[in-house]
Amino acid sequence: MNNSDIAIQVNPHLTISNYLSTENESDVLHEILDGLKAEQKYISSRFFYDEKGSALFEEITSLPEYYPTKTETAILKANATNIPGHYTNIDIIELGSGDCTKISVLLDAVQKNRMKHINYIPVDVSEAAVLKSADILSLKYPGLTIHGLLADFLKHLDQLPGEQKRLICFFGSTLGNLDRKQATNFLMNLKRIMNPGDQLILGLDMVKDSSILHKAYNDSQEITARFNKNILNVINEIIQTDFDTHNFEHYAFYNEQEARIEMHLKAAKDMRISSPLFVEKIDIKAGETIHTENSHKFTLADIRKFETLTGLKIQNIYTDKEQWFSLVSFINI
Repeated sequence: MNNSDIAIQVNPHLTISNYLSTENESDVLHEILDGLKAEQKYISSRFFYDEKGSALFEEITSLPEYYPTKTETAILKANATNIPGHYTNIDIIELGSGDCTKISVLLDAVQKNRMKHINYIPVDVSEAAVLKSADILSLKYPGLTIHGLLADFLKHLDQLPGEQKRLICFFGSTLGNLDRKQATNFLMNLKRIMNPGDQLILGLDMVKDSSILHKAYNDSQEITARFNKNILNVINEIIQTDFDTHNFEHYAFYNEQEARIEMHLKAAKDMRISSPLFVEKIDIKAGETIHTENSHKFTLADIRKFETLTGLKIQNIYTDKEQWFSLVSFINI
């Protein structure tokens, strides 16, 4: 692994490498400002996940309306022993790891005497999420070696370890946050750093009735609304803006033409946003939206197209009886 000087050994079984600390603060500022000055204002969804945002997302995954996590976890439980083959001398890399619920399902299928031959590498922008998961997994699976990467997987793929066979897990349909071209490019970049025999387990939320999708992103307890609005608190912390979350409404809808849920924050009144870090004010009109996330939904044809465009070979497609969600097993040949 490169840049070993940024790795901190927390205990004999846990090391943390922080690649986010190498980001230029000016670049982050300009990334945010570019989005807020665009004709359709936007904030990258990577800024959702401070400590509070990560906790709110964990709450979302337990909501009765939010089917993706429950459905994907059930698929994992039904197929855990088949997905990775032999758990010997393997790096299990989880991109956008979040909490440790799903990876625990896979690790539960490992024989205890093989645990010492596995390295688990959670990759996430949230330090709180990585540390919390590491604490839980270290207790639950004695002998498991954990090397957490604080990283943006879109920018830091080259930092993934490659010394032994790898099982790369990309759960939660996080790929759906990218547009179709970005998703294909990301998978092609991932294939580029994969060795022959490396596997990718890709979670994909499938196209379904729009009413089911609407409820999943507009829950009755308004936890998703709190999660969406919290991104403004994160931006305030990073670039010292004066956003007031009370001046925005959560707005999520299914864009059928693009086959995606769009999440926005809609301004309830005219406002002018300022920061001591930049001179120019940001004017936002009542009714104007800030786009915070896309969540694309997929079809079987999309999955086959990924295989054709990337050269990754489909080994299996695991799904639920309603075919609401799919776990696709790819191998690099």
